[in-house]
Amino acid sequence: MAFTDSHAHLDDARFEADLPAVLERARAAGVERILTIAGGTSAEELSRAVKLAEAHSHIWAAVGLHPHEARHATDGLLAALEELARSPRVLAWGEIGLDYHYDHSPRNAQGEAFRRQLRAARALRLPVIIHCREAWEDCLAILGKEWAASGLGGILHCFTGDAGAARRALDWGFLISFAGNVTFPRAQDLRAVAREIPLDHVLVETDSPYLAPQPWRGKRNEPAFVVETAAALGRERGMNGEEIGARTAENFLRLFPQAAG
Repeated sequence: MAFTDSHAHLDDARFEADLPAVLERARAAGVERILTIAGGTSAEELSRAVKLAEAHSHIWAAVGLHPHEARHATDGLLAALEELARSPRVLAWGEIGLDYHYDHSPRNAQGEAFRRQLRAARALRLPVIIHCREAWEDCLAILGKEWAASGLGGILHCFTGDAGAARRALDWGFLISFAGNVTFPRAQDLRAVAREIPLDHVLVETDSPYLAPQPWRGKRNEPAFVVETAAALGRERGMNGEEIGARTAENFLRLFPQAAG
C-alpha cells in the first residue's frame, strides 16, 4: 500500500497532544507522504509547518495566507511568506484563494491577497494550492488572468466545484484533490464529478483535522483516514482503494518530483 495525503494541517492545535501517534497510525495505514499546510497570521505561526517538514523526511510543507486571513496580508507578512517559501522543504504556495461562504475577510481583501500571492508564487516558480468555496466564478477569473499562462499548475484542494470548473483547471495544469466529503451520503453530485476527472489528474487528501470521512464523520480527522477517501473514489471507478492510492501518489510526485526522495 502507498498513499499520499496531499493536504493536512499537522500544525493544528488538535494534534499538539498526540502528533507522534497520529503519524505512526498514518504509516501503519500505508501513508508514505504528507503535505502539511501552514496556518496562521504571523511568521512564527506560518513557520510551524516548515519546521514539521524539516523534522520528518516524509512530511513536506506549503506556505500561504488562507483567504479567511486575507485581512492580515501586510507587506511584512507577505515578505515573511516569501522567505519561508524558499525552504527546500516547501513544495507549494498555499492554501490561497477565495471563500465566500464565511467571508471572514472582506471579499476585496481576499481578491487582493490572492492576486499578490499568485504573483509571489510565480516569481518563485512554485505551484499553488487553491482553496475555493462558493466563489468559483471569481476564483477561476483570477486564476485565468494571473496564473494560467505560468505553466506551473497546482492543486484545487478539497474540490467542490462542478465538472466545468474542473475542466478549466485541468487545462491550466491543475490536479483535482478530493477530501473526506466525497464519502458523505449526500455527495452524489461531487462523486459524479470525481468519476469524470482523468485519473492521472486526481489526488486524495484529508484536510485533517477537518472533514473526516463518513466512518469518522464529526470526529477529528487524521492522515490515516485518507485510505477511506481513496476507497470511496475506487468504488466510483471500479477499482480498489490501494490502486487509487498508488495512482494518486504517482500524480503527486509528477507535480512535486522533489518529494520522491
